Amino acid sequence: MQIKKFPESNLMQNPCLVVSDCNGNIFEIPDVGMAAFTGVKNVVPDETDMIPLPEGSMFFTLPGRAATGYDNSSKKFITITEYANKRVFPVAAFMPPGYVRTLHSAYTELKGAPPLPLYCYTATGWKNDRFYVAGNRIDRRIRHKIADTDFSRIDMQAAALLRRHKGNRLVEHLVNNCVFKYRCPNACNLALVRWECPVPVSKACNAACIGCISSQNKSSGFPSSQHRLDFIPGVEEILDYVVPHIKNAPDPIISFGQGCEGEPLLQAELIEEAIRKIRMSSRRGILNINTNAGIPDALEALCKAGLDSMRVSLNSAQDNFYQAYYRPRNYSFEDVKKSILIAKRYNVWVSLNYLVFPGFTDNPSEIAAFLKLAKDAKIDMIQMRNLNIDPQLLCRKMFFDKLSGNPVGIVKWIEIIKKEIPNVITGYFNPTITTIKASHVYLPKVKLR
Repeated sequence: MQIKKFPESNLMQNPCLVVSDCNGNIFEIPDVGMAAFTGVKNVVPDETDMIPLPEGSMFFTLPGRAATGYDNSSKKFITITEYANKRVFPVAAFMPPGYVRTLHSAYTELKGAPPLPLYCYTATGWKNDRFYVAGNRIDRRIRHKIADTDFSRIDMQAAALLRRHKGNRLVEHLVNNCVFKYRCPNACNLALVRWECPVPVSKACNAACIGCISSQNKSSGFPSSQHRLDFIPGVEEILDYVVPHIKNAPDPIISFGQGCEGEPLLQAELIEEAIRKIRMSSRRGILNINTNAGIPDALEALCKAGLDSMRVSLNSAQDNFYQAYYRPRNYSFEDVKKSILIAKRYNVWVSLNYLVFPGFTDNPSEIAAFLKLAKDAKIDMIQMRNLNIDPQLLCRKMFFDKLSGNPVGIVKWIEIIKKEIPNVITGYFNPTITTIKASHVYLPKVKLR
């Protein structure tokens, strides 16, 4: 396997630097080029790393930081804190689901800079009267594109769901917390009776991820993105809304393990009972678990009960970097790999929910380790998800500066993945029956209902 270094850029094509003023107004600086951060160093982005800003993206102003741009005259990176007698700040984009970031926003932290909240900070520029971002579309399905849906319709159907399941704590959590407060795409789709149905079950976790979105200690310096489930539902509360969904929704997926909970395998007995009873009511759809896969025996019990697919989250295929980010309690990376092999033995579809971080994911040592894991375990799918966290904070905590070798770039990394393991599906969303049927290579492996 040959790996090229990060490509040199065509400076003539470089977008302009984009900044924000104190009032949140975003504008370009015409005589300064855009810069981006590879996770190792600042670069002028290559055209292959850039795409027009996707619809549904958001912009963030980065406080306590100075914008980094590229001076085309001196051919040097420069730091900008003022422009046209105004204090200015760096700007980053947050792309919608289905896109992976190829480069981080470039900036310099100032003294006392607060940690950034748990989002993805994508390099952004301005060119030919439009915004450009460092991104790559890896899934063209629109399962999480709820911005185009009339929210009054979502709210009306969510309220109706609440009335139909009055007294069901889990439905109350999903509607009041996930739909109304956070606009969670899966919870909204539950209200709209389509696709994936979320089933959070665990209020505890056996990991303490640096970037956990549902639980953070005050010492982290940034809040969790959402409120974690604070009760354990009963099996009847699960069946009450899940069975109607799997019977009536198009391409239904019932997913245990959500961002608003801990580790679902800690409630394996509850999930096992739910799986068996769901299948007594309907053979439609996919029964899935999103998990860290740290409890092999619990996972095997679910496979025996009738689990169809498993999505395993990991930031790295290297034990030391996995341990450093997940900070597991009472399990190891070897347990994760054991669970994957168990699932494959039971013909369960296995996806790796790979948390992509430019500068690390595309480092030669990580590429080699990931390819070995994917080939050895014969995984079915790679779901590429952006690792949402302050990029410079993560680089410090994970000691990425000690990595040997240069990153190849995320675009090149995707090319390598597709070339080295061509039969593995790449995408973003959990697979439906339709997705699995379309992947003819895997059809014999999975129990299709």
